[in-house]
This record gives sequence, structure tokens and C-alpha cells, in this order.
Amino acid sequence: MVLLALLPTPACAGLHYSGEQFAELPSRFSGFLVDHRSLRTAAVERPGDLPPSPLRDDYLTAAARLEKLRRDRPLTPDEAADLGALLVRLGKIDAAVAVLSPAARKNPEHFRLAANLGTAFQQAGDLDRAADQLEEAVRLAPAKWRDAETWHLKLVRLRAKEGRAANNPAAVDDLFGVAFAGTPGTLAEAERKKLPGDALAVVQQLALWLPADARLLWQLGELANALGDVRTAAAILDGCVTEFALGAAAVRAHRRLYRAAADELAKKPDHELHKVALKVKSPRPLVKAFDEAVLPAVRADAVNALPWPVLTATTTDAKGRPVFLKYLEQLDGKTVTVNGFMQPLRDELAVTNFMLLEYPVGCWFCETPEPAGLVSVELKAGKASEFKKGLVKVTGTLTLNRTDPEAYLFTLTDARVGEAD
Repeated sequence: MVLLALLPTPACAGLHYSGEQFAELPSRFSGFLVDHRSLRTAAVERPGDLPPSPLRDDYLTAAARLEKLRRDRPLTPDEAADLGALLVRLGKIDAAVAVLSPAARKNPEHFRLAANLGTAFQQAGDLDRAADQLEEAVRLAPAKWRDAETWHLKLVRLRAKEGRAANNPAAVDDLFGVAFAGTPGTLAEAERKKLPGDALAVVQQLALWLPADARLLWQLGELANALGDVRTAAAILDGCVTEFALGAAAVRAHRRLYRAAADELAKKPDHELHKVALKVKSPRPLVKAFDEAVLPAVRADAVNALPWPVLTATTTDAKGRPVFLKYLEQLDGKTVTVNGFMQPLRDELAVTNFMLLEYPVGCWFCETPEPAGLVSVELKAGKASEFKKGLVKVTGTLTLNRTDPEAYLFTLTDARVGEAD
């Protein structure tokens, strides 16, 4: 597992925005980390060497629309809840409180206003007021969200009890009353029995709500190890130490243990030995309704940009046949360009064909992407490209596979590799 680069940015927390939907959790770790990164970078105006989050542009556009509406007339409670959530997602915490606080006073029985204001207070560092609001959120929550809001409230109370010590944690949050001893690939039987059956789903939800919270990522890494996925545990703890600079002795010690165990697994020739039979309910957690209307017109005489969401929105019908977006259908046979990461098919430095992935994986056999998450690339005849580990831009002719279940859904032919935009 390659951990998505982590940013030491303010946390964007547990929000209820009508334009944001989550699939049933838990999700596959690979898909979870992709969406987790997108949510985290949405709060960053300039994410440095990372590609910008597509969500940021969506959030900015939606927030601008609501701000304009706000100048023309008072927002409805639902609109105010959405604007507050968007402002928190964008890292504008004071502005979020200014929108949510008066709206919540006027509408004391509105769940999303209470929940979003509690989160905004949390991000502003006022944990006591955050807890008060989240208590209201638990009271008002529909059944679907009541458990998640209860866990969020528990998290805030634990942090408030720690006081200043929460800024320099010595351990993960004691959400489950479990002592993570750091034994690679397992958890003591007595401790495992303490974990609720939905522990992974709980922490994934909290981490999606708080995507820049290092302690939640640490807990997610410990859960990954407890469930037998020491490779993911090592990758997550690598990020906690190197990117978030968590200095706790426990996280650093566990990181060394998990990394050593993961490196030993990587040496084994039989990848089946270190596959993890983790039962998940979705490939990725963030369900995004893709608006094809905002995409540029397809041109036959030009190179057309191909965003990954256009590809990953592909579904299957009752007979297992692919169902492509209309926009993607229009790109069939056209020249397109897409950014991604190279995955060689063989152990070679110069490649003539390869897989292009939205995000890299550490082990092709263990972490095979979903069919809609990869593109088969064939370079122009007689041409080869040096394998590159970083983000690249590939330009070629797109072909969609509608009939052969054994072939890839998407192929780029006569392709060339260049520097990413």
C-alpha cells in the first residue's frame, strides 16, 4: 500500500453537506485513502507538489453560488447548513461559524446546522462549545447518522479531557478501550474482543470527517494491523511520522515494527501469502454525483482532457455489461489526455505498454484496482518510454470495451508519455 501524501493542514471535519454522499463503510483501504486525500487537499489553496483536489473547485463553486444567494435573500436552514459545511471543508472556519451560529439559534431543531456548528467549533479549538452542539446533533440525528455522531461526540470529549496534552498525544484516542501493543499482523485476543464489529467503519467515517487528523490516521493504521493488514498499517504510520510529525514513542516504535514485517512480506514470492481477506462494503467511500454538464465539449480535431471521475463513474448493468457516461461515449475513438501513474506489466525499465492508474499501488497482486480505475496504454509502434514513478500525462486514442469481459474497459493506443500538467 502506498500511503497518499499527508499534509499538515487544519482538519476539515465531520460535516453534512447535501452535495457530498458516502458509500457504506468500511471501504477498501486503497480507495479510502484516495478519497481521504481528496477531502484533505480540498482545504489547501496551494497543495505544493501534490495535484490539486478536484473537490476544491467543486466546493468553491458551490460556496460562491450560496454566497451570492445569501446577498439576495436570507438562506434557508438547509442552505445555511450547506454553506457552513463548505466553508469548513475549504478551511474557512471563522466564516463557517459566522454562517452557522445565527442559523442554528433561529433553527434549534435542525440536525445539520447543529452538527456542522459543532464541527466548526471543534476546528476553532472551542471543544466545550463543540461538545454542547454535538450533544444536540446526537439528539436530533436521524437513525442513519446517530451512531456516527455519538462517536464524534465521544472523540471531542476525549480531546477536551486531555486538554493541551491532546496536541502532543502519547497514544491513539481511547475510543474502544483497546491497547494496541504493536505486534505486527495481529492483536491480542482479549483486546480484539473489545473492538466493536464496526470499529473500522467508525474510524473511517471519523477520518473522512476529519481528513487532516493525524491521530485518527494512527488509529486507522492500528486497526489495519489488528485486522491482519500489516502493509497498510506500515504505510499509514509512515505518513503519521514523516508527514504529520507525530512524535509519540508508541507510533514510532509501532511504525518500525510494522515496516519491518511489511518488508519481509514483500520478499515472499507468493503474493497470495500476504493478501488480506478484509470484508468491505464499498470500493471507495465518497460517492460523487458527476455533473457532465460542466465538462467541455468533445472535439474531434483536438486533444480532449479525460478526468478520472469520468472513467470511474462507469457501472455495470444487470447482465454485467459496462455502462459508460454519455460524455465518455463521445470520447470513444477521440484523442484524449489523462494524468496518472504508470504500472508496468513486466519488470523492465523501458516499456511499450503499461497500466495507467489514478493512484499508485504498492503490490499489483494484493491491491488490484477496480476495473474502472485503470487504463491499458499501448505506445506508438516502435516507441518506448522510461518507467516513471511520479505522475505522468498520457495522450492517445481512447477505445472503450463494450463486449469482451476478459479485456480492459479502457485502452489508449498510439500513446505518448509526457510531463503531468
